Amino acid sequence: MSPAAASSTIRVTLPDGSVKEFDGPVTAYQVAESIGSRLAKAAVGAKIDGELADLQAPITQDCKLAIVTEKTREGNADPDALYLLRHSTAHVMAEAIQRIVPGAQLVYGPPLDTGFYYDIRFPDDRPLKEGDFEAIEAEMAKIVKEDRRFTRYELDAPKGLEKLKGEGSKYKVDNAERAIAASGANGAEGVMLSWYATGEPGKNWEDLCRGPHVPSTGRIGGFKVMSLASSYWHGDETSDRLTRVYGTAFFSKKDLDEYLDRLEQAKARDHRVIGKQLRLFHIDETVGQGLILWTPNGAVVRKELQRFISEELNKQGYLEVFTPNIGRLELFRTSGHFPYYADSQYPPVIERESLAALAAEGCSCAQLSNKLSAGDIDGYLLKPMNCPFHIKIFDSAPHSYRDMPVRLAEFGTVYRWEQSGELNGMTRVRGFTQDDAHLFCTPEQVQAELLGCLSLVKIIFGTLGMKDYRVRVGLRDPDSSKYVGNPENWDKAEAACREAAKTLGVAFSEEPGEAAFYGPKIDFVVKDVIGREWQLGTVQVDYNLPERFDLSYIGPDNKPHRPVMIHRAPFGSMERFCGVLIEHFAGAFPSWLSPEQVRVLPISEKTNDYAERVLAQLKAAGIRATIDTGNDRVQAKIKHAAEMKIPYMAVVGPRDAEEGKVSVRARGVQHDLGAMPLADFVDGLKAEIAERRAELGVKPA
Repeated sequence: MSPAAASSTIRVTLPDGSVKEFDGPVTAYQVAESIGSRLAKAAVGAKIDGELADLQAPITQDCKLAIVTEKTREGNADPDALYLLRHSTAHVMAEAIQRIVPGAQLVYGPPLDTGFYYDIRFPDDRPLKEGDFEAIEAEMAKIVKEDRRFTRYELDAPKGLEKLKGEGSKYKVDNAERAIAASGANGAEGVMLSWYATGEPGKNWEDLCRGPHVPSTGRIGGFKVMSLASSYWHGDETSDRLTRVYGTAFFSKKDLDEYLDRLEQAKARDHRVIGKQLRLFHIDETVGQGLILWTPNGAVVRKELQRFISEELNKQGYLEVFTPNIGRLELFRTSGHFPYYADSQYPPVIERESLAALAAEGCSCAQLSNKLSAGDIDGYLLKPMNCPFHIKIFDSAPHSYRDMPVRLAEFGTVYRWEQSGELNGMTRVRGFTQDDAHLFCTPEQVQAELLGCLSLVKIIFGTLGMKDYRVRVGLRDPDSSKYVGNPENWDKAEAACREAAKTLGVAFSEEPGEAAFYGPKIDFVVKDVIGREWQLGTVQVDYNLPERFDLSYIGPDNKPHRPVMIHRAPFGSMERFCGVLIEHFAGAFPSWLSPEQVRVLPISEKTNDYAERVLAQLKAAGIRATIDTGNDRVQAKIKHAAEMKIPYMAVVGPRDAEEGKVSVRARGVQHDLGAMPLADFVDGLKAEIAERRAELGVKPA
């Protein structure tokens, strides 16, 4: 809050810029009431000078205030409101659990993006089981129905610690001591500890908590206890073993049901499960965590995507290059990736001769790290980025303004060190291939080149049926020191990104702190068919790396000028993009992407010869086709082909053989498209594949 006003009048500035004045202290709820009864009824919390707070939080100084309601003005769920709700529901769940298991000791229970959890120490003779969930939810329902108010009260630290120690919970004592230490106070004097009671303090259940919370338990519309997991106190495996109880909550039962339905769909679409079922990729612990083995089926999907984008790159005048997977450390010092990107890199590789000499000197690991950081010794780095290599290719020959722009593209493999717990199938890996490109242009060409990059992203999303996406413009955080370069160049780069984003015809948000260390970026966040968001394509404007590498071209004045660099990767990475595609399509790829496009199914041995001729014609037309001449009945063959999500099945029987036709089924048992001449089927499917249609469209003549 701002310094106190000279008089007793409190000035509250609202989001629309209007100001309300009050004679003395006021609560956020009272401010909401002064605006209107409907707002007061809808309010679940407040933001006071940007800090989330209870509606009953006292306002004693001039401030900026926003009232938090369930929905934003656009009608979407408000993340702040869900934070308050889920924090409050964690308390309700904890109270219900302590009713079910009286000896349970609470540790801590924060809200999450998708729900909340509470770490709890259960008696050794009464662990919590999934079979207890129904009883816990029944108790929670009672607490919600009682509509008890969340009531905050405070005690000074000495009294608060005395209270907690008397209750015998070492976990809550530890939480309080940590809160005191985090306050920066010299000792406990002057520090206040807060509790929240669901009802009246001293009479109803309560918990040590900073808050804030929704007004009452009755605001919780839908909730569910989700799962159990093991955890440890302070994350220390040598310390007390705890049980982490996960839950989720929404303001309505309808929202909860929709969320649970999305979860079920997400499970059915899990790319790790489908990838194994369709034999698309493999991860082997003996190879290494986060390293993808592309199996033949997955390789087809990857190659088709690469072929698709390569065709578009050719149209836009890109030049393809190839670069090594490792480079000198000095290269990445110049670019700034080392040390700015140090936490995401594999350790440097030291030349054998240098390493042997250092070992002979008795150089310790710590000394070696210091020498590397200081640049006293050189080494090599598995490349975390392709850009320094492309810069060196551009710089390997002189350029005139007539040559510009120079567009260099590569499917370049890079390596990032991700924590083991963050790895996730194909979507979070340690080695991945980017559909990377770097454009070197004059300042006057920046806007046109940006628009070309954005048009490429739109072509890709449109072809793959990804129509629901938003745009995020990542800007620098003026208070952060992680960014390099001239502020004036940053201003120009950010302005270029804003102007380009305006041309897309979709809403975009600006997010300070989301820029790369060398420049701002435009990210595309795609929403899939079940509402999940994925950050995929990115375009970045960079005035800084050309400066760091002293790049130049000769201008019309015959003098050297500095180019501007644009980084762009529409897919982001082939691994992540394919993982997202698997889930987006639930493994049922459009025909042009499908590893197996047609399976020929003879009804019996009598038509095997004709089936082989059908297969030969399909293959001659460049269609990826196989045949099932097994002894199973045809319905079993159809079922198996449907399970493998093959776009088309060409069923052939005696009549088909006589008439030169195939009976076509699309994607499964229930999609019978009827009999059609083989030539018509081949031609129709070739057209569908060539046009890269997102939907199956071969129909009888």
